[in-house]
Amino acid sequence: MNVREILKIKKYCSKKRIKFYLSNYYKIAVKLGLDGVYIPSFNKDFRHLSYSNKRSFLILGSAHNIKEMRIKEIQNVNSIFISSIFKKNKNFLGIYKFIKLKKLTKRKVIALGGISKSNQKKLNLISIDGFSGISYFEQKKGP
Repeated sequence: MNVREILKIKKYCSKKRIKFYLSNYYKIAVKLGLDGVYIPSFNKDFRHLSYSNKRSFLILGSAHNIKEMRIKEIQNVNSIFISSIFKKNKNFLGIYKFIKLKKLTKRKVIALGGISKSNQKKLNLISIDGFSGISYFEQKKGP
């Protein structure tokens, strides 16, 4: 994706009042005046800490274990996506491990991984700051 495409998306998001976070490109996100940046779990870089940004600029990060969560805290993220709570993949935590991991940070925690309308009620049992899930927002096709 080039800068022109990013600016086009920024304009669209601004018009629709949607926040726009760029994944893994901190310097570009700041330079283009985006709402924030998302730092994936594999990114363990700390260079962005030397840059300044607007107070409203948010840094989001993801983690699958305590080590990655501590790195995200050092990277000064505002919120941590912890996964996977429901989706049984290589990063599967389940509810109980998710709760244990969540209790080890003071950052805002967003649940991620296999969240759908059918398991949404389980999220009400744990204290989270938000959730994100492709399956939750996908529309079913056909009757």
